[in-house]
Amino acid sequence: MKAIFRLLMTGLFLSLLAALPAAAQEITVALGSEPTTLDPQLREDGGERAVNDNIYETLMARKPDGTLLPGLAASEPRLLDPTTWEVKLRPGIKFHNGEPCNADAVVHSVKRIIDPKFNSEQMSFFITIKGAEKVDDLTVKIFTAGPDPILLSRLYWMKMVPPGHSKDPKFAETPVGTGPYKFVRWARGQNIILEANPAYWGQTPEIKKVTYRFVSDPGTRLAGLKAGEFDVITNLLPEFTKQVPQAIHILGLELPIIILNADSGVTKDVRVRQALNYAVDKAALAQGLFEGFAQIAQGQLLSPSFFGFNKDVKAYSYDPEKAKALLKEAGAAGATVELIGTAGRWLKDREMVEAVAAYWDKVGIKAKVRIFEFNEYLNRLFDRKTRADAIFVVSSNELLDADKSFSAYYKAGGIGSSNTDKDLAAWIDAARTETDVKKRAALYHQAVKRAYDQAYFLWLLNIEDVYGLSKRMSWPGRVDAKMLVSEMRMKK
Repeated sequence: MKAIFRLLMTGLFLSLLAALPAAAQEITVALGSEPTTLDPQLREDGGERAVNDNIYETLMARKPDGTLLPGLAASEPRLLDPTTWEVKLRPGIKFHNGEPCNADAVVHSVKRIIDPKFNSEQMSFFITIKGAEKVDDLTVKIFTAGPDPILLSRLYWMKMVPPGHSKDPKFAETPVGTGPYKFVRWARGQNIILEANPAYWGQTPEIKKVTYRFVSDPGTRLAGLKAGEFDVITNLLPEFTKQVPQAIHILGLELPIIILNADSGVTKDVRVRQALNYAVDKAALAQGLFEGFAQIAQGQLLSPSFFGFNKDVKAYSYDPEKAKALLKEAGAAGATVELIGTAGRWLKDREMVEAVAAYWDKVGIKAKVRIFEFNEYLNRLFDRKTRADAIFVVSSNELLDADKSFSAYYKAGGIGSSNTDKDLAAWIDAARTETDVKKRAALYHQAVKRAYDQAYFLWLLNIEDVYGLSKRMSWPGRVDAKMLVSEMRMKK
């Protein structure tokens, strides 16, 4: 009888254990790089966004397919006059520390990120925004420098921060937002842990706890996924998509380029910059490095779906003999070009840099490759005073509009630009406030052609976002590449 009782109790225990949901509600995500900060308004850092997109929220939001809809805003902002927008806020929303998310918080968030002294690396997203003003507790006016046809997209990117806590010296280490997940702990070099916010104003997320691990080596991320250590890994190597429990891929927003210094050094000569473009076989990179999970970029820092894309501009062809001739004509045969890159942040980043260097070597340019840890890499990318001959970067344009990419990388003075082309800058400024769609498109098409002819960049590819998932995960991904844990599900 005792044996039978033990068996019954064992069966009952196992049934109860199987019904417990706790373990299934916790996931681990492996990122390619550790965030450089958890201040959501300071840096242009994909690792930071992967975490903070779950802690902080914005006035506008997007569906997974990219459709805009109100977020913290109660309704779509209303245009009062060409340079004034009115935003109504949802009532009763609070930050995780209890501070109200009201008009004061929105005004503070706007003024903080556009303050020149704050020196945000995200300014290319908000270049038109000049200020904000409280009307009442749930109403704000946002002012722009001239008409801004894409303000709603900009408001999708600007995260709202608490006025009080954001002044704390430790704010960058202890984030506090309004989102579905609350910050728990950041063990530097190891992990970041978030837990579901029980007081969240929106739909309660299914995943109750998420741990972010920082794993720069793609092979290690793959091994961890296969071993059941990770549930989601970023930048899955295309050649391993058939080796993981699940792989998803979406044509993404990321376009790897190499910024060529048009103001100094050997790359100041347009013939050298053109030669560096002709020297690289982009089709071979798309197939050899990405197994076809990439498309050749068409001579512009835009995907075909972005506003401003110029369909008449095509990629530089692969023509090493023409590259050699241009280098000889410019007197640059045998010259050295410093090429800056990083490793682990983007899919195949180091491999792309090394492949480009090899192509350049073949046509007579000695590439001095320097791979930096991500934080130091960002310092070199955004410090125009010490700009190298060539800097690799993967640009993602979440606004889906030319203004973001062009303001950051094309326009003279942009955070990632390496030219002083006044005409190009003027066209970009004019397009930003042009409300006539045809005129605006024409300005961007003109800018695309100018930058192409001057070869201000080496345009490479438009790569797909490739993720690896564990067997228990269900997540289709998003066109804007955000990793919103609240949209992830556990298979039943």
